[in-house]
Amino acid sequence: MGHWFSRNIVEPGKVPMLLALTSFVLTFLVTRTVTRLIRAGKGPFRNVSSGGLHIHHVVPGVVLTVVGGFGAVASDRYGVGAGVFAVVFGIGAGLVLDEFALILHLDDVYWTDEGRKSVEVVVLTAALVGLALSGFSPLGVNDMTADERQDRTTFILTLVLNFLLVLVTLVKGKVRMAVIGTLIPFVAIVGAVRLARPGSWWFRRFYGRRHRARARCAIRAYRHDKRWTKVRRRVQDVIGGFQERVPGRGAPPS
Repeated sequence: MGHWFSRNIVEPGKVPMLLALTSFVLTFLVTRTVTRLIRAGKGPFRNVSSGGLHIHHVVPGVVLTVVGGFGAVASDRYGVGAGVFAVVFGIGAGLVLDEFALILHLDDVYWTDEGRKSVEVVVLTAALVGLALSGFSPLGVNDMTADERQDRTTFILTLVLNFLLVLVTLVKGKVRMAVIGTLIPFVAIVGAVRLARPGSWWFRRFYGRRHRARARCAIRAYRHDKRWTKVRRRVQDVIGGFQERVPGRGAPPS
């Protein structure tokens, strides 16, 4: 295990990425725990206010992200400073993405159904960073041999092909699959060859007069959502605490 860690994490200079990912996940979990305690009226934690203004934790998160990001750019990947700034960046990113839904909707939707987007974005971000940490490269570059990397034509064609697969998957309305497909090309292939989701750009552009295809898209999307939406919401409930009972109503904690 020690040899694997040294060869795959230390030598390539991925220790700052590991520290950033760890601090990111821990910050999100701690933040969710604290906000759930505030919401339930338990523990010593309270909302932060200044002059009657409620301070959301996305505010210090933005500051920490900026400081950590610029500090990491100015630091060496193998130095102590890089590790420190990586932790600062991870903490800031965890605070910011925990309120991603608030930024998206420009409204305090922390405990609403719209607020579930924050949990989904955090989980997806952690998964993508974990894949990159494990050695997956964007658009399938890691699948190429050393000789193929030296061949400029093969290299460019691989990038273009995988980029097109990701793009087709995206315009077919399969955003999660497209994002994951940037690191795992096989996922993008699946999304690119299957039917588009109703309402997507591909659906409107190419299925306008194909009534049978439109019906198949609707049925497939309905079956997919019926099968996986409940599972996804249960996971979000466990992580984000959306279904917990609150003794009294008040301002959503942040």
